Amino acid sequence: MLLRLLQLFASFFKIGCLTFGGGYAMIPIIEKEVVDKKQWMDHGEFLEMIAIAQSLPGPISLNSALYTGHRMAGFAGGLASGLGLILPSFIIILLIALVFADYKDLPVVEKAFKGIRPVVVAIIAGPLVRMARLMHLNWKTAWIPILALLAICWGGVSPVWVLLAAAIGGIVWNLYREGKA
Repeated sequence: MLLRLLQLFASFFKIGCLTFGGGYAMIPIIEKEVVDKKQWMDHGEFLEMIAIAQSLPGPISLNSALYTGHRMAGFAGGLASGLGLILPSFIIILLIALVFADYKDLPVVEKAFKGIRPVVVAIIAGPLVRMARLMHLNWKTAWIPILALLAICWGGVSPVWVLLAAAIGGIVWNLYREGKA
């Protein structure tokens, strides 16, 4: 059990150290570690975990770490994974707070952060494309996430209502298909 806890802590500590750009930027790294390298779950389970982690309050990366850890080793596993993920950020933020104030106005620092921003967008977009492929999203079903995006971004609709409408729509559609078959 201790070995499993150390593995969980080490895996998520590494993810926390190697990721810049927030929770969504961590998704491909978590997937590579949890699905490809450690094989703690398959791609389908990973997608379900992401759906659950995204629907809960809190950062998706932390929710994913807690879910994975709990699934592998119960409460202690969730604790080990969660601490492993947040500890690098805590240490880095602490160091930045101590040092950054003296260097934040340097032109090279400002330029570095301007260069990093577009890359973070690409890092976030990558898992979205991968998830769309795994969900077998095609031109017939692409209108669903597009409509959800429009409703949330430009319609001011709460994501909670969009998720609720999608769940009801899925139930109605599948009842219709079962009755038709």
